[in-house]
Amino acid sequence: MKHVVSVSLGSSKRNHRAQVKILGEDFIIERIGTDGDKKKAIELIKELDGKVSAFGLGGIDLYLWAGNRRYIIKDAVELAKAAKISPVVDGSGLKNTLERRVINYLQENKIIDFKGKKVLLVAATDRFGMAQAMVEKGAKMTFGDLIFALGIPIPLHSLKTIDILSRILMPILSRLPFEMLYPTGKKQESNQVKYKKFFDDAEIIAGDFIYIKRYMPPELFGKTIITNTVTQEDVMTLKDSGLKMLVTTTPEIQGRSFGTNVMEAVLVSLSGKRLEEITPADYEQLLEKIGFLPRIEILN
Repeated sequence: MKHVVSVSLGSSKRNHRAQVKILGEDFIIERIGTDGDKKKAIELIKELDGKVSAFGLGGIDLYLWAGNRRYIIKDAVELAKAAKISPVVDGSGLKNTLERRVINYLQENKIIDFKGKKVLLVAATDRFGMAQAMVEKGAKMTFGDLIFALGIPIPLHSLKTIDILSRILMPILSRLPFEMLYPTGKKQESNQVKYKKFFDDAEIIAGDFIYIKRYMPPELFGKTIITNTVTQEDVMTLKDSGLKMLVTTTPEIQGRSFGTNVMEAVLVSLSGKRLEEITPADYEQLLEKIGFLPRIEILN
């Protein structure tokens, strides 16, 4: 029995545990939130180290990407270093493989035609594979990296601009406490309607669901959301908002779509390789074998 645990800085109210079989292997997949308490997260990782197949880091990124540059988040390094035996991943490996595949799948199967669609991607540096795939499909992109992470209501529309700004800002931002850039703990459970005009202008809202949930307006009539981790309660909230379609890049497992960090930890557990030996091609091959499909729900 393989055991994958996502240790998250997010709310413990979103905890979940499921048992599934993947490629003939029995898995316990678990998400444990620490309500923004980094010390508690470190203690939990130390306690479970060597007892689990792999860790996912939730509610925090170890790496952010822009262009071909990878930026390391200082706070996340402290968490990852707490594990000496079990490998630790943050989902970025899947964000550059699985999420590209999902965008291609939606286009090729005529579920969503991205050409000319107005898309709000709440953070391209967090979802660079998705961002590139949508640009390639001809979507009219608005990137919310300055808006949602820094509270600066300036939309960006070019990946080249993201790359340039990242080179300037990331060396500084990567050293800040992560909670200054991203909602952690109880902040993940509260909604404060903000930046409404950017939501209203978009036909498709994409990216990290915590950012989306934190700031989205109560009415999303006719819109589509492409995101990651949602609970059954989240789905009901989105249905009540009038959302037309929900797509999650990870599949539904017992009523819950787990984060990319969890699913990457599953792939690492299945690979039989050391973490540093795993390549994007390895992820692609495993995804082909498993046949992961996105969760697609017509809500209204």
